[in-house]
Amino acid sequence: MHIALLEDEQEQAQHIQAMLTERDYQCDAFPNGETFISAVLHGSYDLLILDWQIPDMTGIDVLKAVRARLDWPVPIIFLTQRDSEEDIVRALDAGADDYLVKPARPAELPARISALARRVNPDNAQQILVFGPFVIDTQARSISLHGEPLTLTDKDFDLALFLFQNQGRLLSRDVLLQRVWGFTRDINTRTVDTHMSRLRRRLGLNPDNGFRIKTIYQRGYRLETTNTVAANGIAHLAELA
Repeated sequence: MHIALLEDEQEQAQHIQAMLTERDYQCDAFPNGETFISAVLHGSYDLLILDWQIPDMTGIDVLKAVRARLDWPVPIIFLTQRDSEEDIVRALDAGADDYLVKPARPAELPARISALARRVNPDNAQQILVFGPFVIDTQARSISLHGEPLTLTDKDFDLALFLFQNQGRLLSRDVLLQRVWGFTRDINTRTVDTHMSRLRRRLGLNPDNGFRIKTIYQRGYRLETTNTVAANGIAHLAELA
């Protein structure tokens, strides 16, 4: 999991990074709101941790900016010294998913992160997922379009499922290589480009079917909806017996 941390105190930031690294999380720290927002909008972070009191704006300002400008609901945790009920309610009302008071306890913060990750990306092994005209059977590892089964390789299926589960999110080639292929960053990213080109054709991703894969120059790919039917998003219709 790749985490962006907003923390202006260097010692605190290093402490939190070390804590998360021990749990195999990758954590990038940013000292102010402007650089943090830019990194989040141009990167592929799985979760954000915000301090409230930072030099150039408040954590609430950052939270609102991220929620307004990101096209997918990235999980956000506040980690701050402010502990009043009013502050907690204000942060949650503004779109935070969780709220912790400093100092971060070594076991609690990773546990909260893990819980949020499970909530945002539940185990879909027993479910049928519907995205507009696409129906994904995660148990049978199959996808149909308008009721007709599509011919896909195992890697095609893994890539398609990851894209649909993260629709609206910018996914860098590095992230796709790690999550879908299990490769490290030193693998040639043309692997992703080749598979993405093929997947566009095999899935029939075009405006008529409600989705498109948009290439973001030098940054990665994003699955976008193109009509109101697809914009209804994910629906968990039933669990397989």
